[in-house]
Amino acid sequence: MTRVVLGAAAAFVMGVVLIAGHAFVDRGVPVWVVGVPLVFTCAGVLVRQRAPLASLGLGVVGIVLDGFVGPSLGTVLVFTDNLYAAALYGPARFARVLLGITAALAVVGGAIAGFVAEDWGVLAVMGVQAALVLVTPVTTALVLREHRDRAAAERVRAEQVAHLAELDRQAAVTAERTRMARELHDMIANHFSAIAIQSTAALSRKDLDRETVRKIMESVRENSVKGMAEMRTMIGLLRHEGDEGEIEATRPRLADAETLVERVTRAGLAAGMRVEGDPRELPASVDLAGYRILQEALTNALKHGESPVAVVLAYEPERVLVSVENALGGRSAARLPGAGAGLIGMRERALLVGGSFAAGPCEAGAGGEAGVKGWRVSAALPTEGSSLGVGSGRVGGGRGR
Repeated sequence: MTRVVLGAAAAFVMGVVLIAGHAFVDRGVPVWVVGVPLVFTCAGVLVRQRAPLASLGLGVVGIVLDGFVGPSLGTVLVFTDNLYAAALYGPARFARVLLGITAALAVVGGAIAGFVAEDWGVLAVMGVQAALVLVTPVTTALVLREHRDRAAAERVRAEQVAHLAELDRQAAVTAERTRMARELHDMIANHFSAIAIQSTAALSRKDLDRETVRKIMESVRENSVKGMAEMRTMIGLLRHEGDEGEIEATRPRLADAETLVERVTRAGLAAGMRVEGDPRELPASVDLAGYRILQEALTNALKHGESPVAVVLAYEPERVLVSVENALGGRSAARLPGAGAGLIGMRERALLVGGSFAAGPCEAGAGGEAGVKGWRVSAALPTEGSSLGVGSGRVGGGRGR
């Protein structure tokens, strides 16, 4: 506000100096009367930003009065600022209209002056002067306004790009956290479930002989060591320790499925595995997804199911099928509680490689609860470039696995 007041005062002082120097057309009126139009135009300078249209209105009043009392150079110069402010700070549409009006006035004013003076030279001179006074300020304001609007648009665009980049970063972090949680759950749950079930059995049974207890403790130690080994592998991967060849060598593979079945058998369930088709090398992502799905399905069978457990791996031309079926008994209260993350993780793994997943009760298997004889988990994972349709599958139901 202070700068605006100082600007208006400076414009008024400049106009007074020009009037004192007789920079006006003398029409026999008192000198102070010539200063009245200057006051109107300088008042327009005071409101040039807050009310640009009012500034132009005051300027028009001042320039019209100045034309009657004797045109003065100071008033004309300040009026150019009124035009400039109206075009720069006023509505964009009005600024374009103002350019057309000033251009028309410049042409008409020059033509009238030339017609009155009957001299085409006067027409040219007056036309140029009118253009300098009327058109030039508006044109300058429009150019500056365009640059200002373009800068504002670029600033908004930069903010939007930064916002999108932040959203992408947050999405990447969330996806990585989800992947890490899925990996840690799949690695630890299998070993810890076996440890918990075997140790519970050893503590609850008082009739176990020394040799049986020793076998149970050996199995507990084996699961602990393997769990720690897989945890170290995960930590090394997160820290980028070792080269890619070493990571590839330690990556779990579906070809190691027999080891998972043997681990469940040692934990106390009768489990068997059947392989259909010719086993072959699978894409890394599919291989890992199949292994983890099988691992989690066997862990759920260990926690919530009963013997027997049937595992089927079917190698088809364009996909591999993983199926785990176990019986359901009436001793679910003695089993370990589940948080439901296992089924979610298995479904996510299948969908990530373009496959389908289903889990729920089935009619096959040994007897148990009325109407529910078994539980089946099945996943179809594509092994070729053409991905399978994503199946919705039942991922809830029954027990909180």
